[in-house]
Amino acid sequence: MKALELVEYERFEYKDIQEPEIKADEVLIKVAACGICGSDVHGMDGSSGRRIPPIVMGHEAAGTIADIGSEVNGDRWKVGDRVTFDSTVYCGKCWHCRRGEVNLCEDRMVLGVSCEDYRRYGAFAEFVAVPERILYKLPDGLSFEQAAMVEAVSVAVHAVERTPVHLGDTAVVVGAGMIGLLCLQALRVAGCSRVISVDLDEKKLEMAKSLGAEACMNPSNTDVSSEVRKLTEGRGADLSMEAVGISPTLSTAIASLRKGGSCTLVGNLTKTVDLPLQEVVTRQISLIGTCASAGEYPACLDLIARGLIDVDSLISEIKPLSEGGEWFARLHKGEPGLTKVVLKP
Repeated sequence: MKALELVEYERFEYKDIQEPEIKADEVLIKVAACGICGSDVHGMDGSSGRRIPPIVMGHEAAGTIADIGSEVNGDRWKVGDRVTFDSTVYCGKCWHCRRGEVNLCEDRMVLGVSCEDYRRYGAFAEFVAVPERILYKLPDGLSFEQAAMVEAVSVAVHAVERTPVHLGDTAVVVGAGMIGLLCLQALRVAGCSRVISVDLDEKKLEMAKSLGAEACMNPSNTDVSSEVRKLTEGRGADLSMEAVGISPTLSTAIASLRKGGSCTLVGNLTKTVDLPLQEVVTRQISLIGTCASAGEYPACLDLIARGLIDVDSLISEIKPLSEGGEWFARLHKGEPGLTKVVLKP
């Protein structure tokens, strides 16, 4: 089969590799669409340490079932079914999995990741093998390209589910990249009456405005925390979501909150950040970590299918898998206007 393989850091080859053999509890999926995730872009240059070549990346995908293993439920899954799948391959047996915390599985692997602990080939290929337990059927009318966005949507929805949101709350989302824009929409669905978007990029703020942000602020020319207080009778926002993962954006997310507010940490661009500890303690701020998703796929597929979360506006390009190396390079350079690139084998 054809695949886009990272053969060494910052160099891809579109080449023939062996088609995956499925285990008894797995299905073989003919990939129809696979999105380039920011983690893939950070992995291609070696900066994350989680895409050690050679590796076929890709975990945001959808397609049709081409074959099923001997232990797969044949009453539920058929060849030709339109499906997507979780990016996380969880064991289903450990203490966390039994509690429904599949994103915290002790033996968790992510498709398209190669690190010191494991190597799991992903979906930038004509076919990919995945366990039955991480499969989800697509709603009628949902395109494969839209379905390839569900993994990113699930990250945002899981983050919002981890956050104490109340009807009528004011929220600040720091970072208007892919996940930040999806968090913005998920917060609106969850009942926030006002969502404020913060970013240095005016184009991204324009996108945030079109997706429902009531106010957009650029910290390069605006005192964000002061402006947020003007909009909230001097209190500050009820909650914030930090969708970047660096010290300045975390400080902004915390400074924008009212006393007793909560900040959900979604971004993890850097391994460590400076924490305004005294402010967190004396203003009784809650910090909430969030990782991947844990069973939100059905809800997310429904939100996309019903148009409550708009993913079409976030898909910048749909291109052949054979051109993947070029589009990785353009994303890596930070080309303006590129949000999500979806590749089709």
